Amino acid sequence: MRRTVLAIVMSVGLLALVATPALAFHDQGVAACNGCHTMHNSENGQMVDPTAPNGNPYLLKNGTPSDVCLSCHATSHGAVWGTDPLNPPPEKGGGNFAYLSAPNLNDGHSGHLSPIPGSYGGHNVIAPSKNATADPVLTRAPGGTYLASSMSCTSCHNPHGNAHFRLLYGAGHVEAGNYTFTNAAPTAVGLGISTATDVEAPNKHTAYQGGMSAWCANCHGNFHDGNGALLKHPSGVAMGASIAQVYNMYNGTADQTGGVAATAYTPLVAFEDPGMTTTSTAGPTATSQVSCISCHRAHGTSAPNIGRWDFNISTWAAEGVESGSYPIPNPYPATGNTQRSLCNKCHNRDSGN
Repeated sequence: MRRTVLAIVMSVGLLALVATPALAFHDQGVAACNGCHTMHNSENGQMVDPTAPNGNPYLLKNGTPSDVCLSCHATSHGAVWGTDPLNPPPEKGGGNFAYLSAPNLNDGHSGHLSPIPGSYGGHNVIAPSKNATADPVLTRAPGGTYLASSMSCTSCHNPHGNAHFRLLYGAGHVEAGNYTFTNAAPTAVGLGISTATDVEAPNKHTAYQGGMSAWCANCHGNFHDGNGALLKHPSGVAMGASIAQVYNMYNGTADQTGGVAATAYTPLVAFEDPGMTTTSTAGPTATSQVSCISCHRAHGTSAPNIGRWDFNISTWAAEGVESGSYPIPNPYPATGNTQRSLCNKCHNRDSGN
C-alpha cells in the first residue's frame, strides 16, 4: 500500500532527489485525518451536532464508525456491502454484508415456510446508513464475551492503520467495545480491493497462511477447542495426511477420486499453509491447517452461519431455490446440480450415498 514520491532536498548547496515513502490512506500511521473526522466538530463551515446522524463525540463525519468505513468501502474499495443481496459485487474473499438484508436464507426442506433472516448470514455490524442493527438473537459472540451491541467494522479492523493483513487488530486493546484481544493477527495476503479484475478464483484468492482460528478466538473463545459440549469441528490444527489426500483427490461428486494435488485448491474450502500465495492452486499437505475460514467467510454469505457453502442442502440443485436468495456458484460446474455438500471435499461421503 506504499507509494514512492520524489522530494527535492537542498543539501550542501546541491539539489538532490530523495525517494521518500508516501502513506496510503490507512497505511501504518496517521494519514488523512479529515477523511474520517470533522475539524472542531464542524463540516463545510457548519457546526455538527454530536447527536445528529452525521456527527458524534468522536468527531466522525458519519454517525457510527461502521458508517464512516462504509462511506468508502460499501460499493467500492472492496465493495463489502452491495446494494442488492441478489446481485452482490464480485467476491474478494471476505464475503459481503449485503446478505444481511436478505429476507430468507433457508434452502433446506420447505425453507420458504421457515425463513431464516439475513441476520443469520453475517457478522451484524451496526450501521444505521444500511439499516443494520445489532444481532437480534445473539447478544454475545458464540463461545465468547464480545457484545453484539458493540459490533462494528472497527471491532476487527484498525482504522488508524497497522502492518497486519486487512488492518486486523493484533493482541491488545480494541477501542470498539473496550475489549482486549489476546491473540495475534493472522498471517495472510489478500486480493486487490480497488479493481474489478481481482476476483476470487481457484488461481486467484486470499492466501491464508496461519493464525486465523486463534485470531477468531479473540471473540469466540473456546468455541472449537475440543473441550466439552462446545466442540463443533477441529480448527487451527493440522489436517493430517488422510484428510489432505481426500481433499486433493476430490474433484466433485462426478469425479470423487480423479483430482490431482497440483490443481486441487478451491476457495470455497480454504485452508491455511505458510507457503500459500494468492495464485496457489495446489491442495493441502498433511501439515496444512483446517481453520475457521475453511467453512466460513468473515463478512457475510447467502448461507446461514456465514457458510462458504450452504450446510443445509443435499445437492446444488437446491441452492437459492427455497429461499430465493443468491445462489452460491458451484465450484464444480461439470457436476452440475447433482454436486453434493462441500463437506465432502475433506470427508468424502459421496460414494454410495
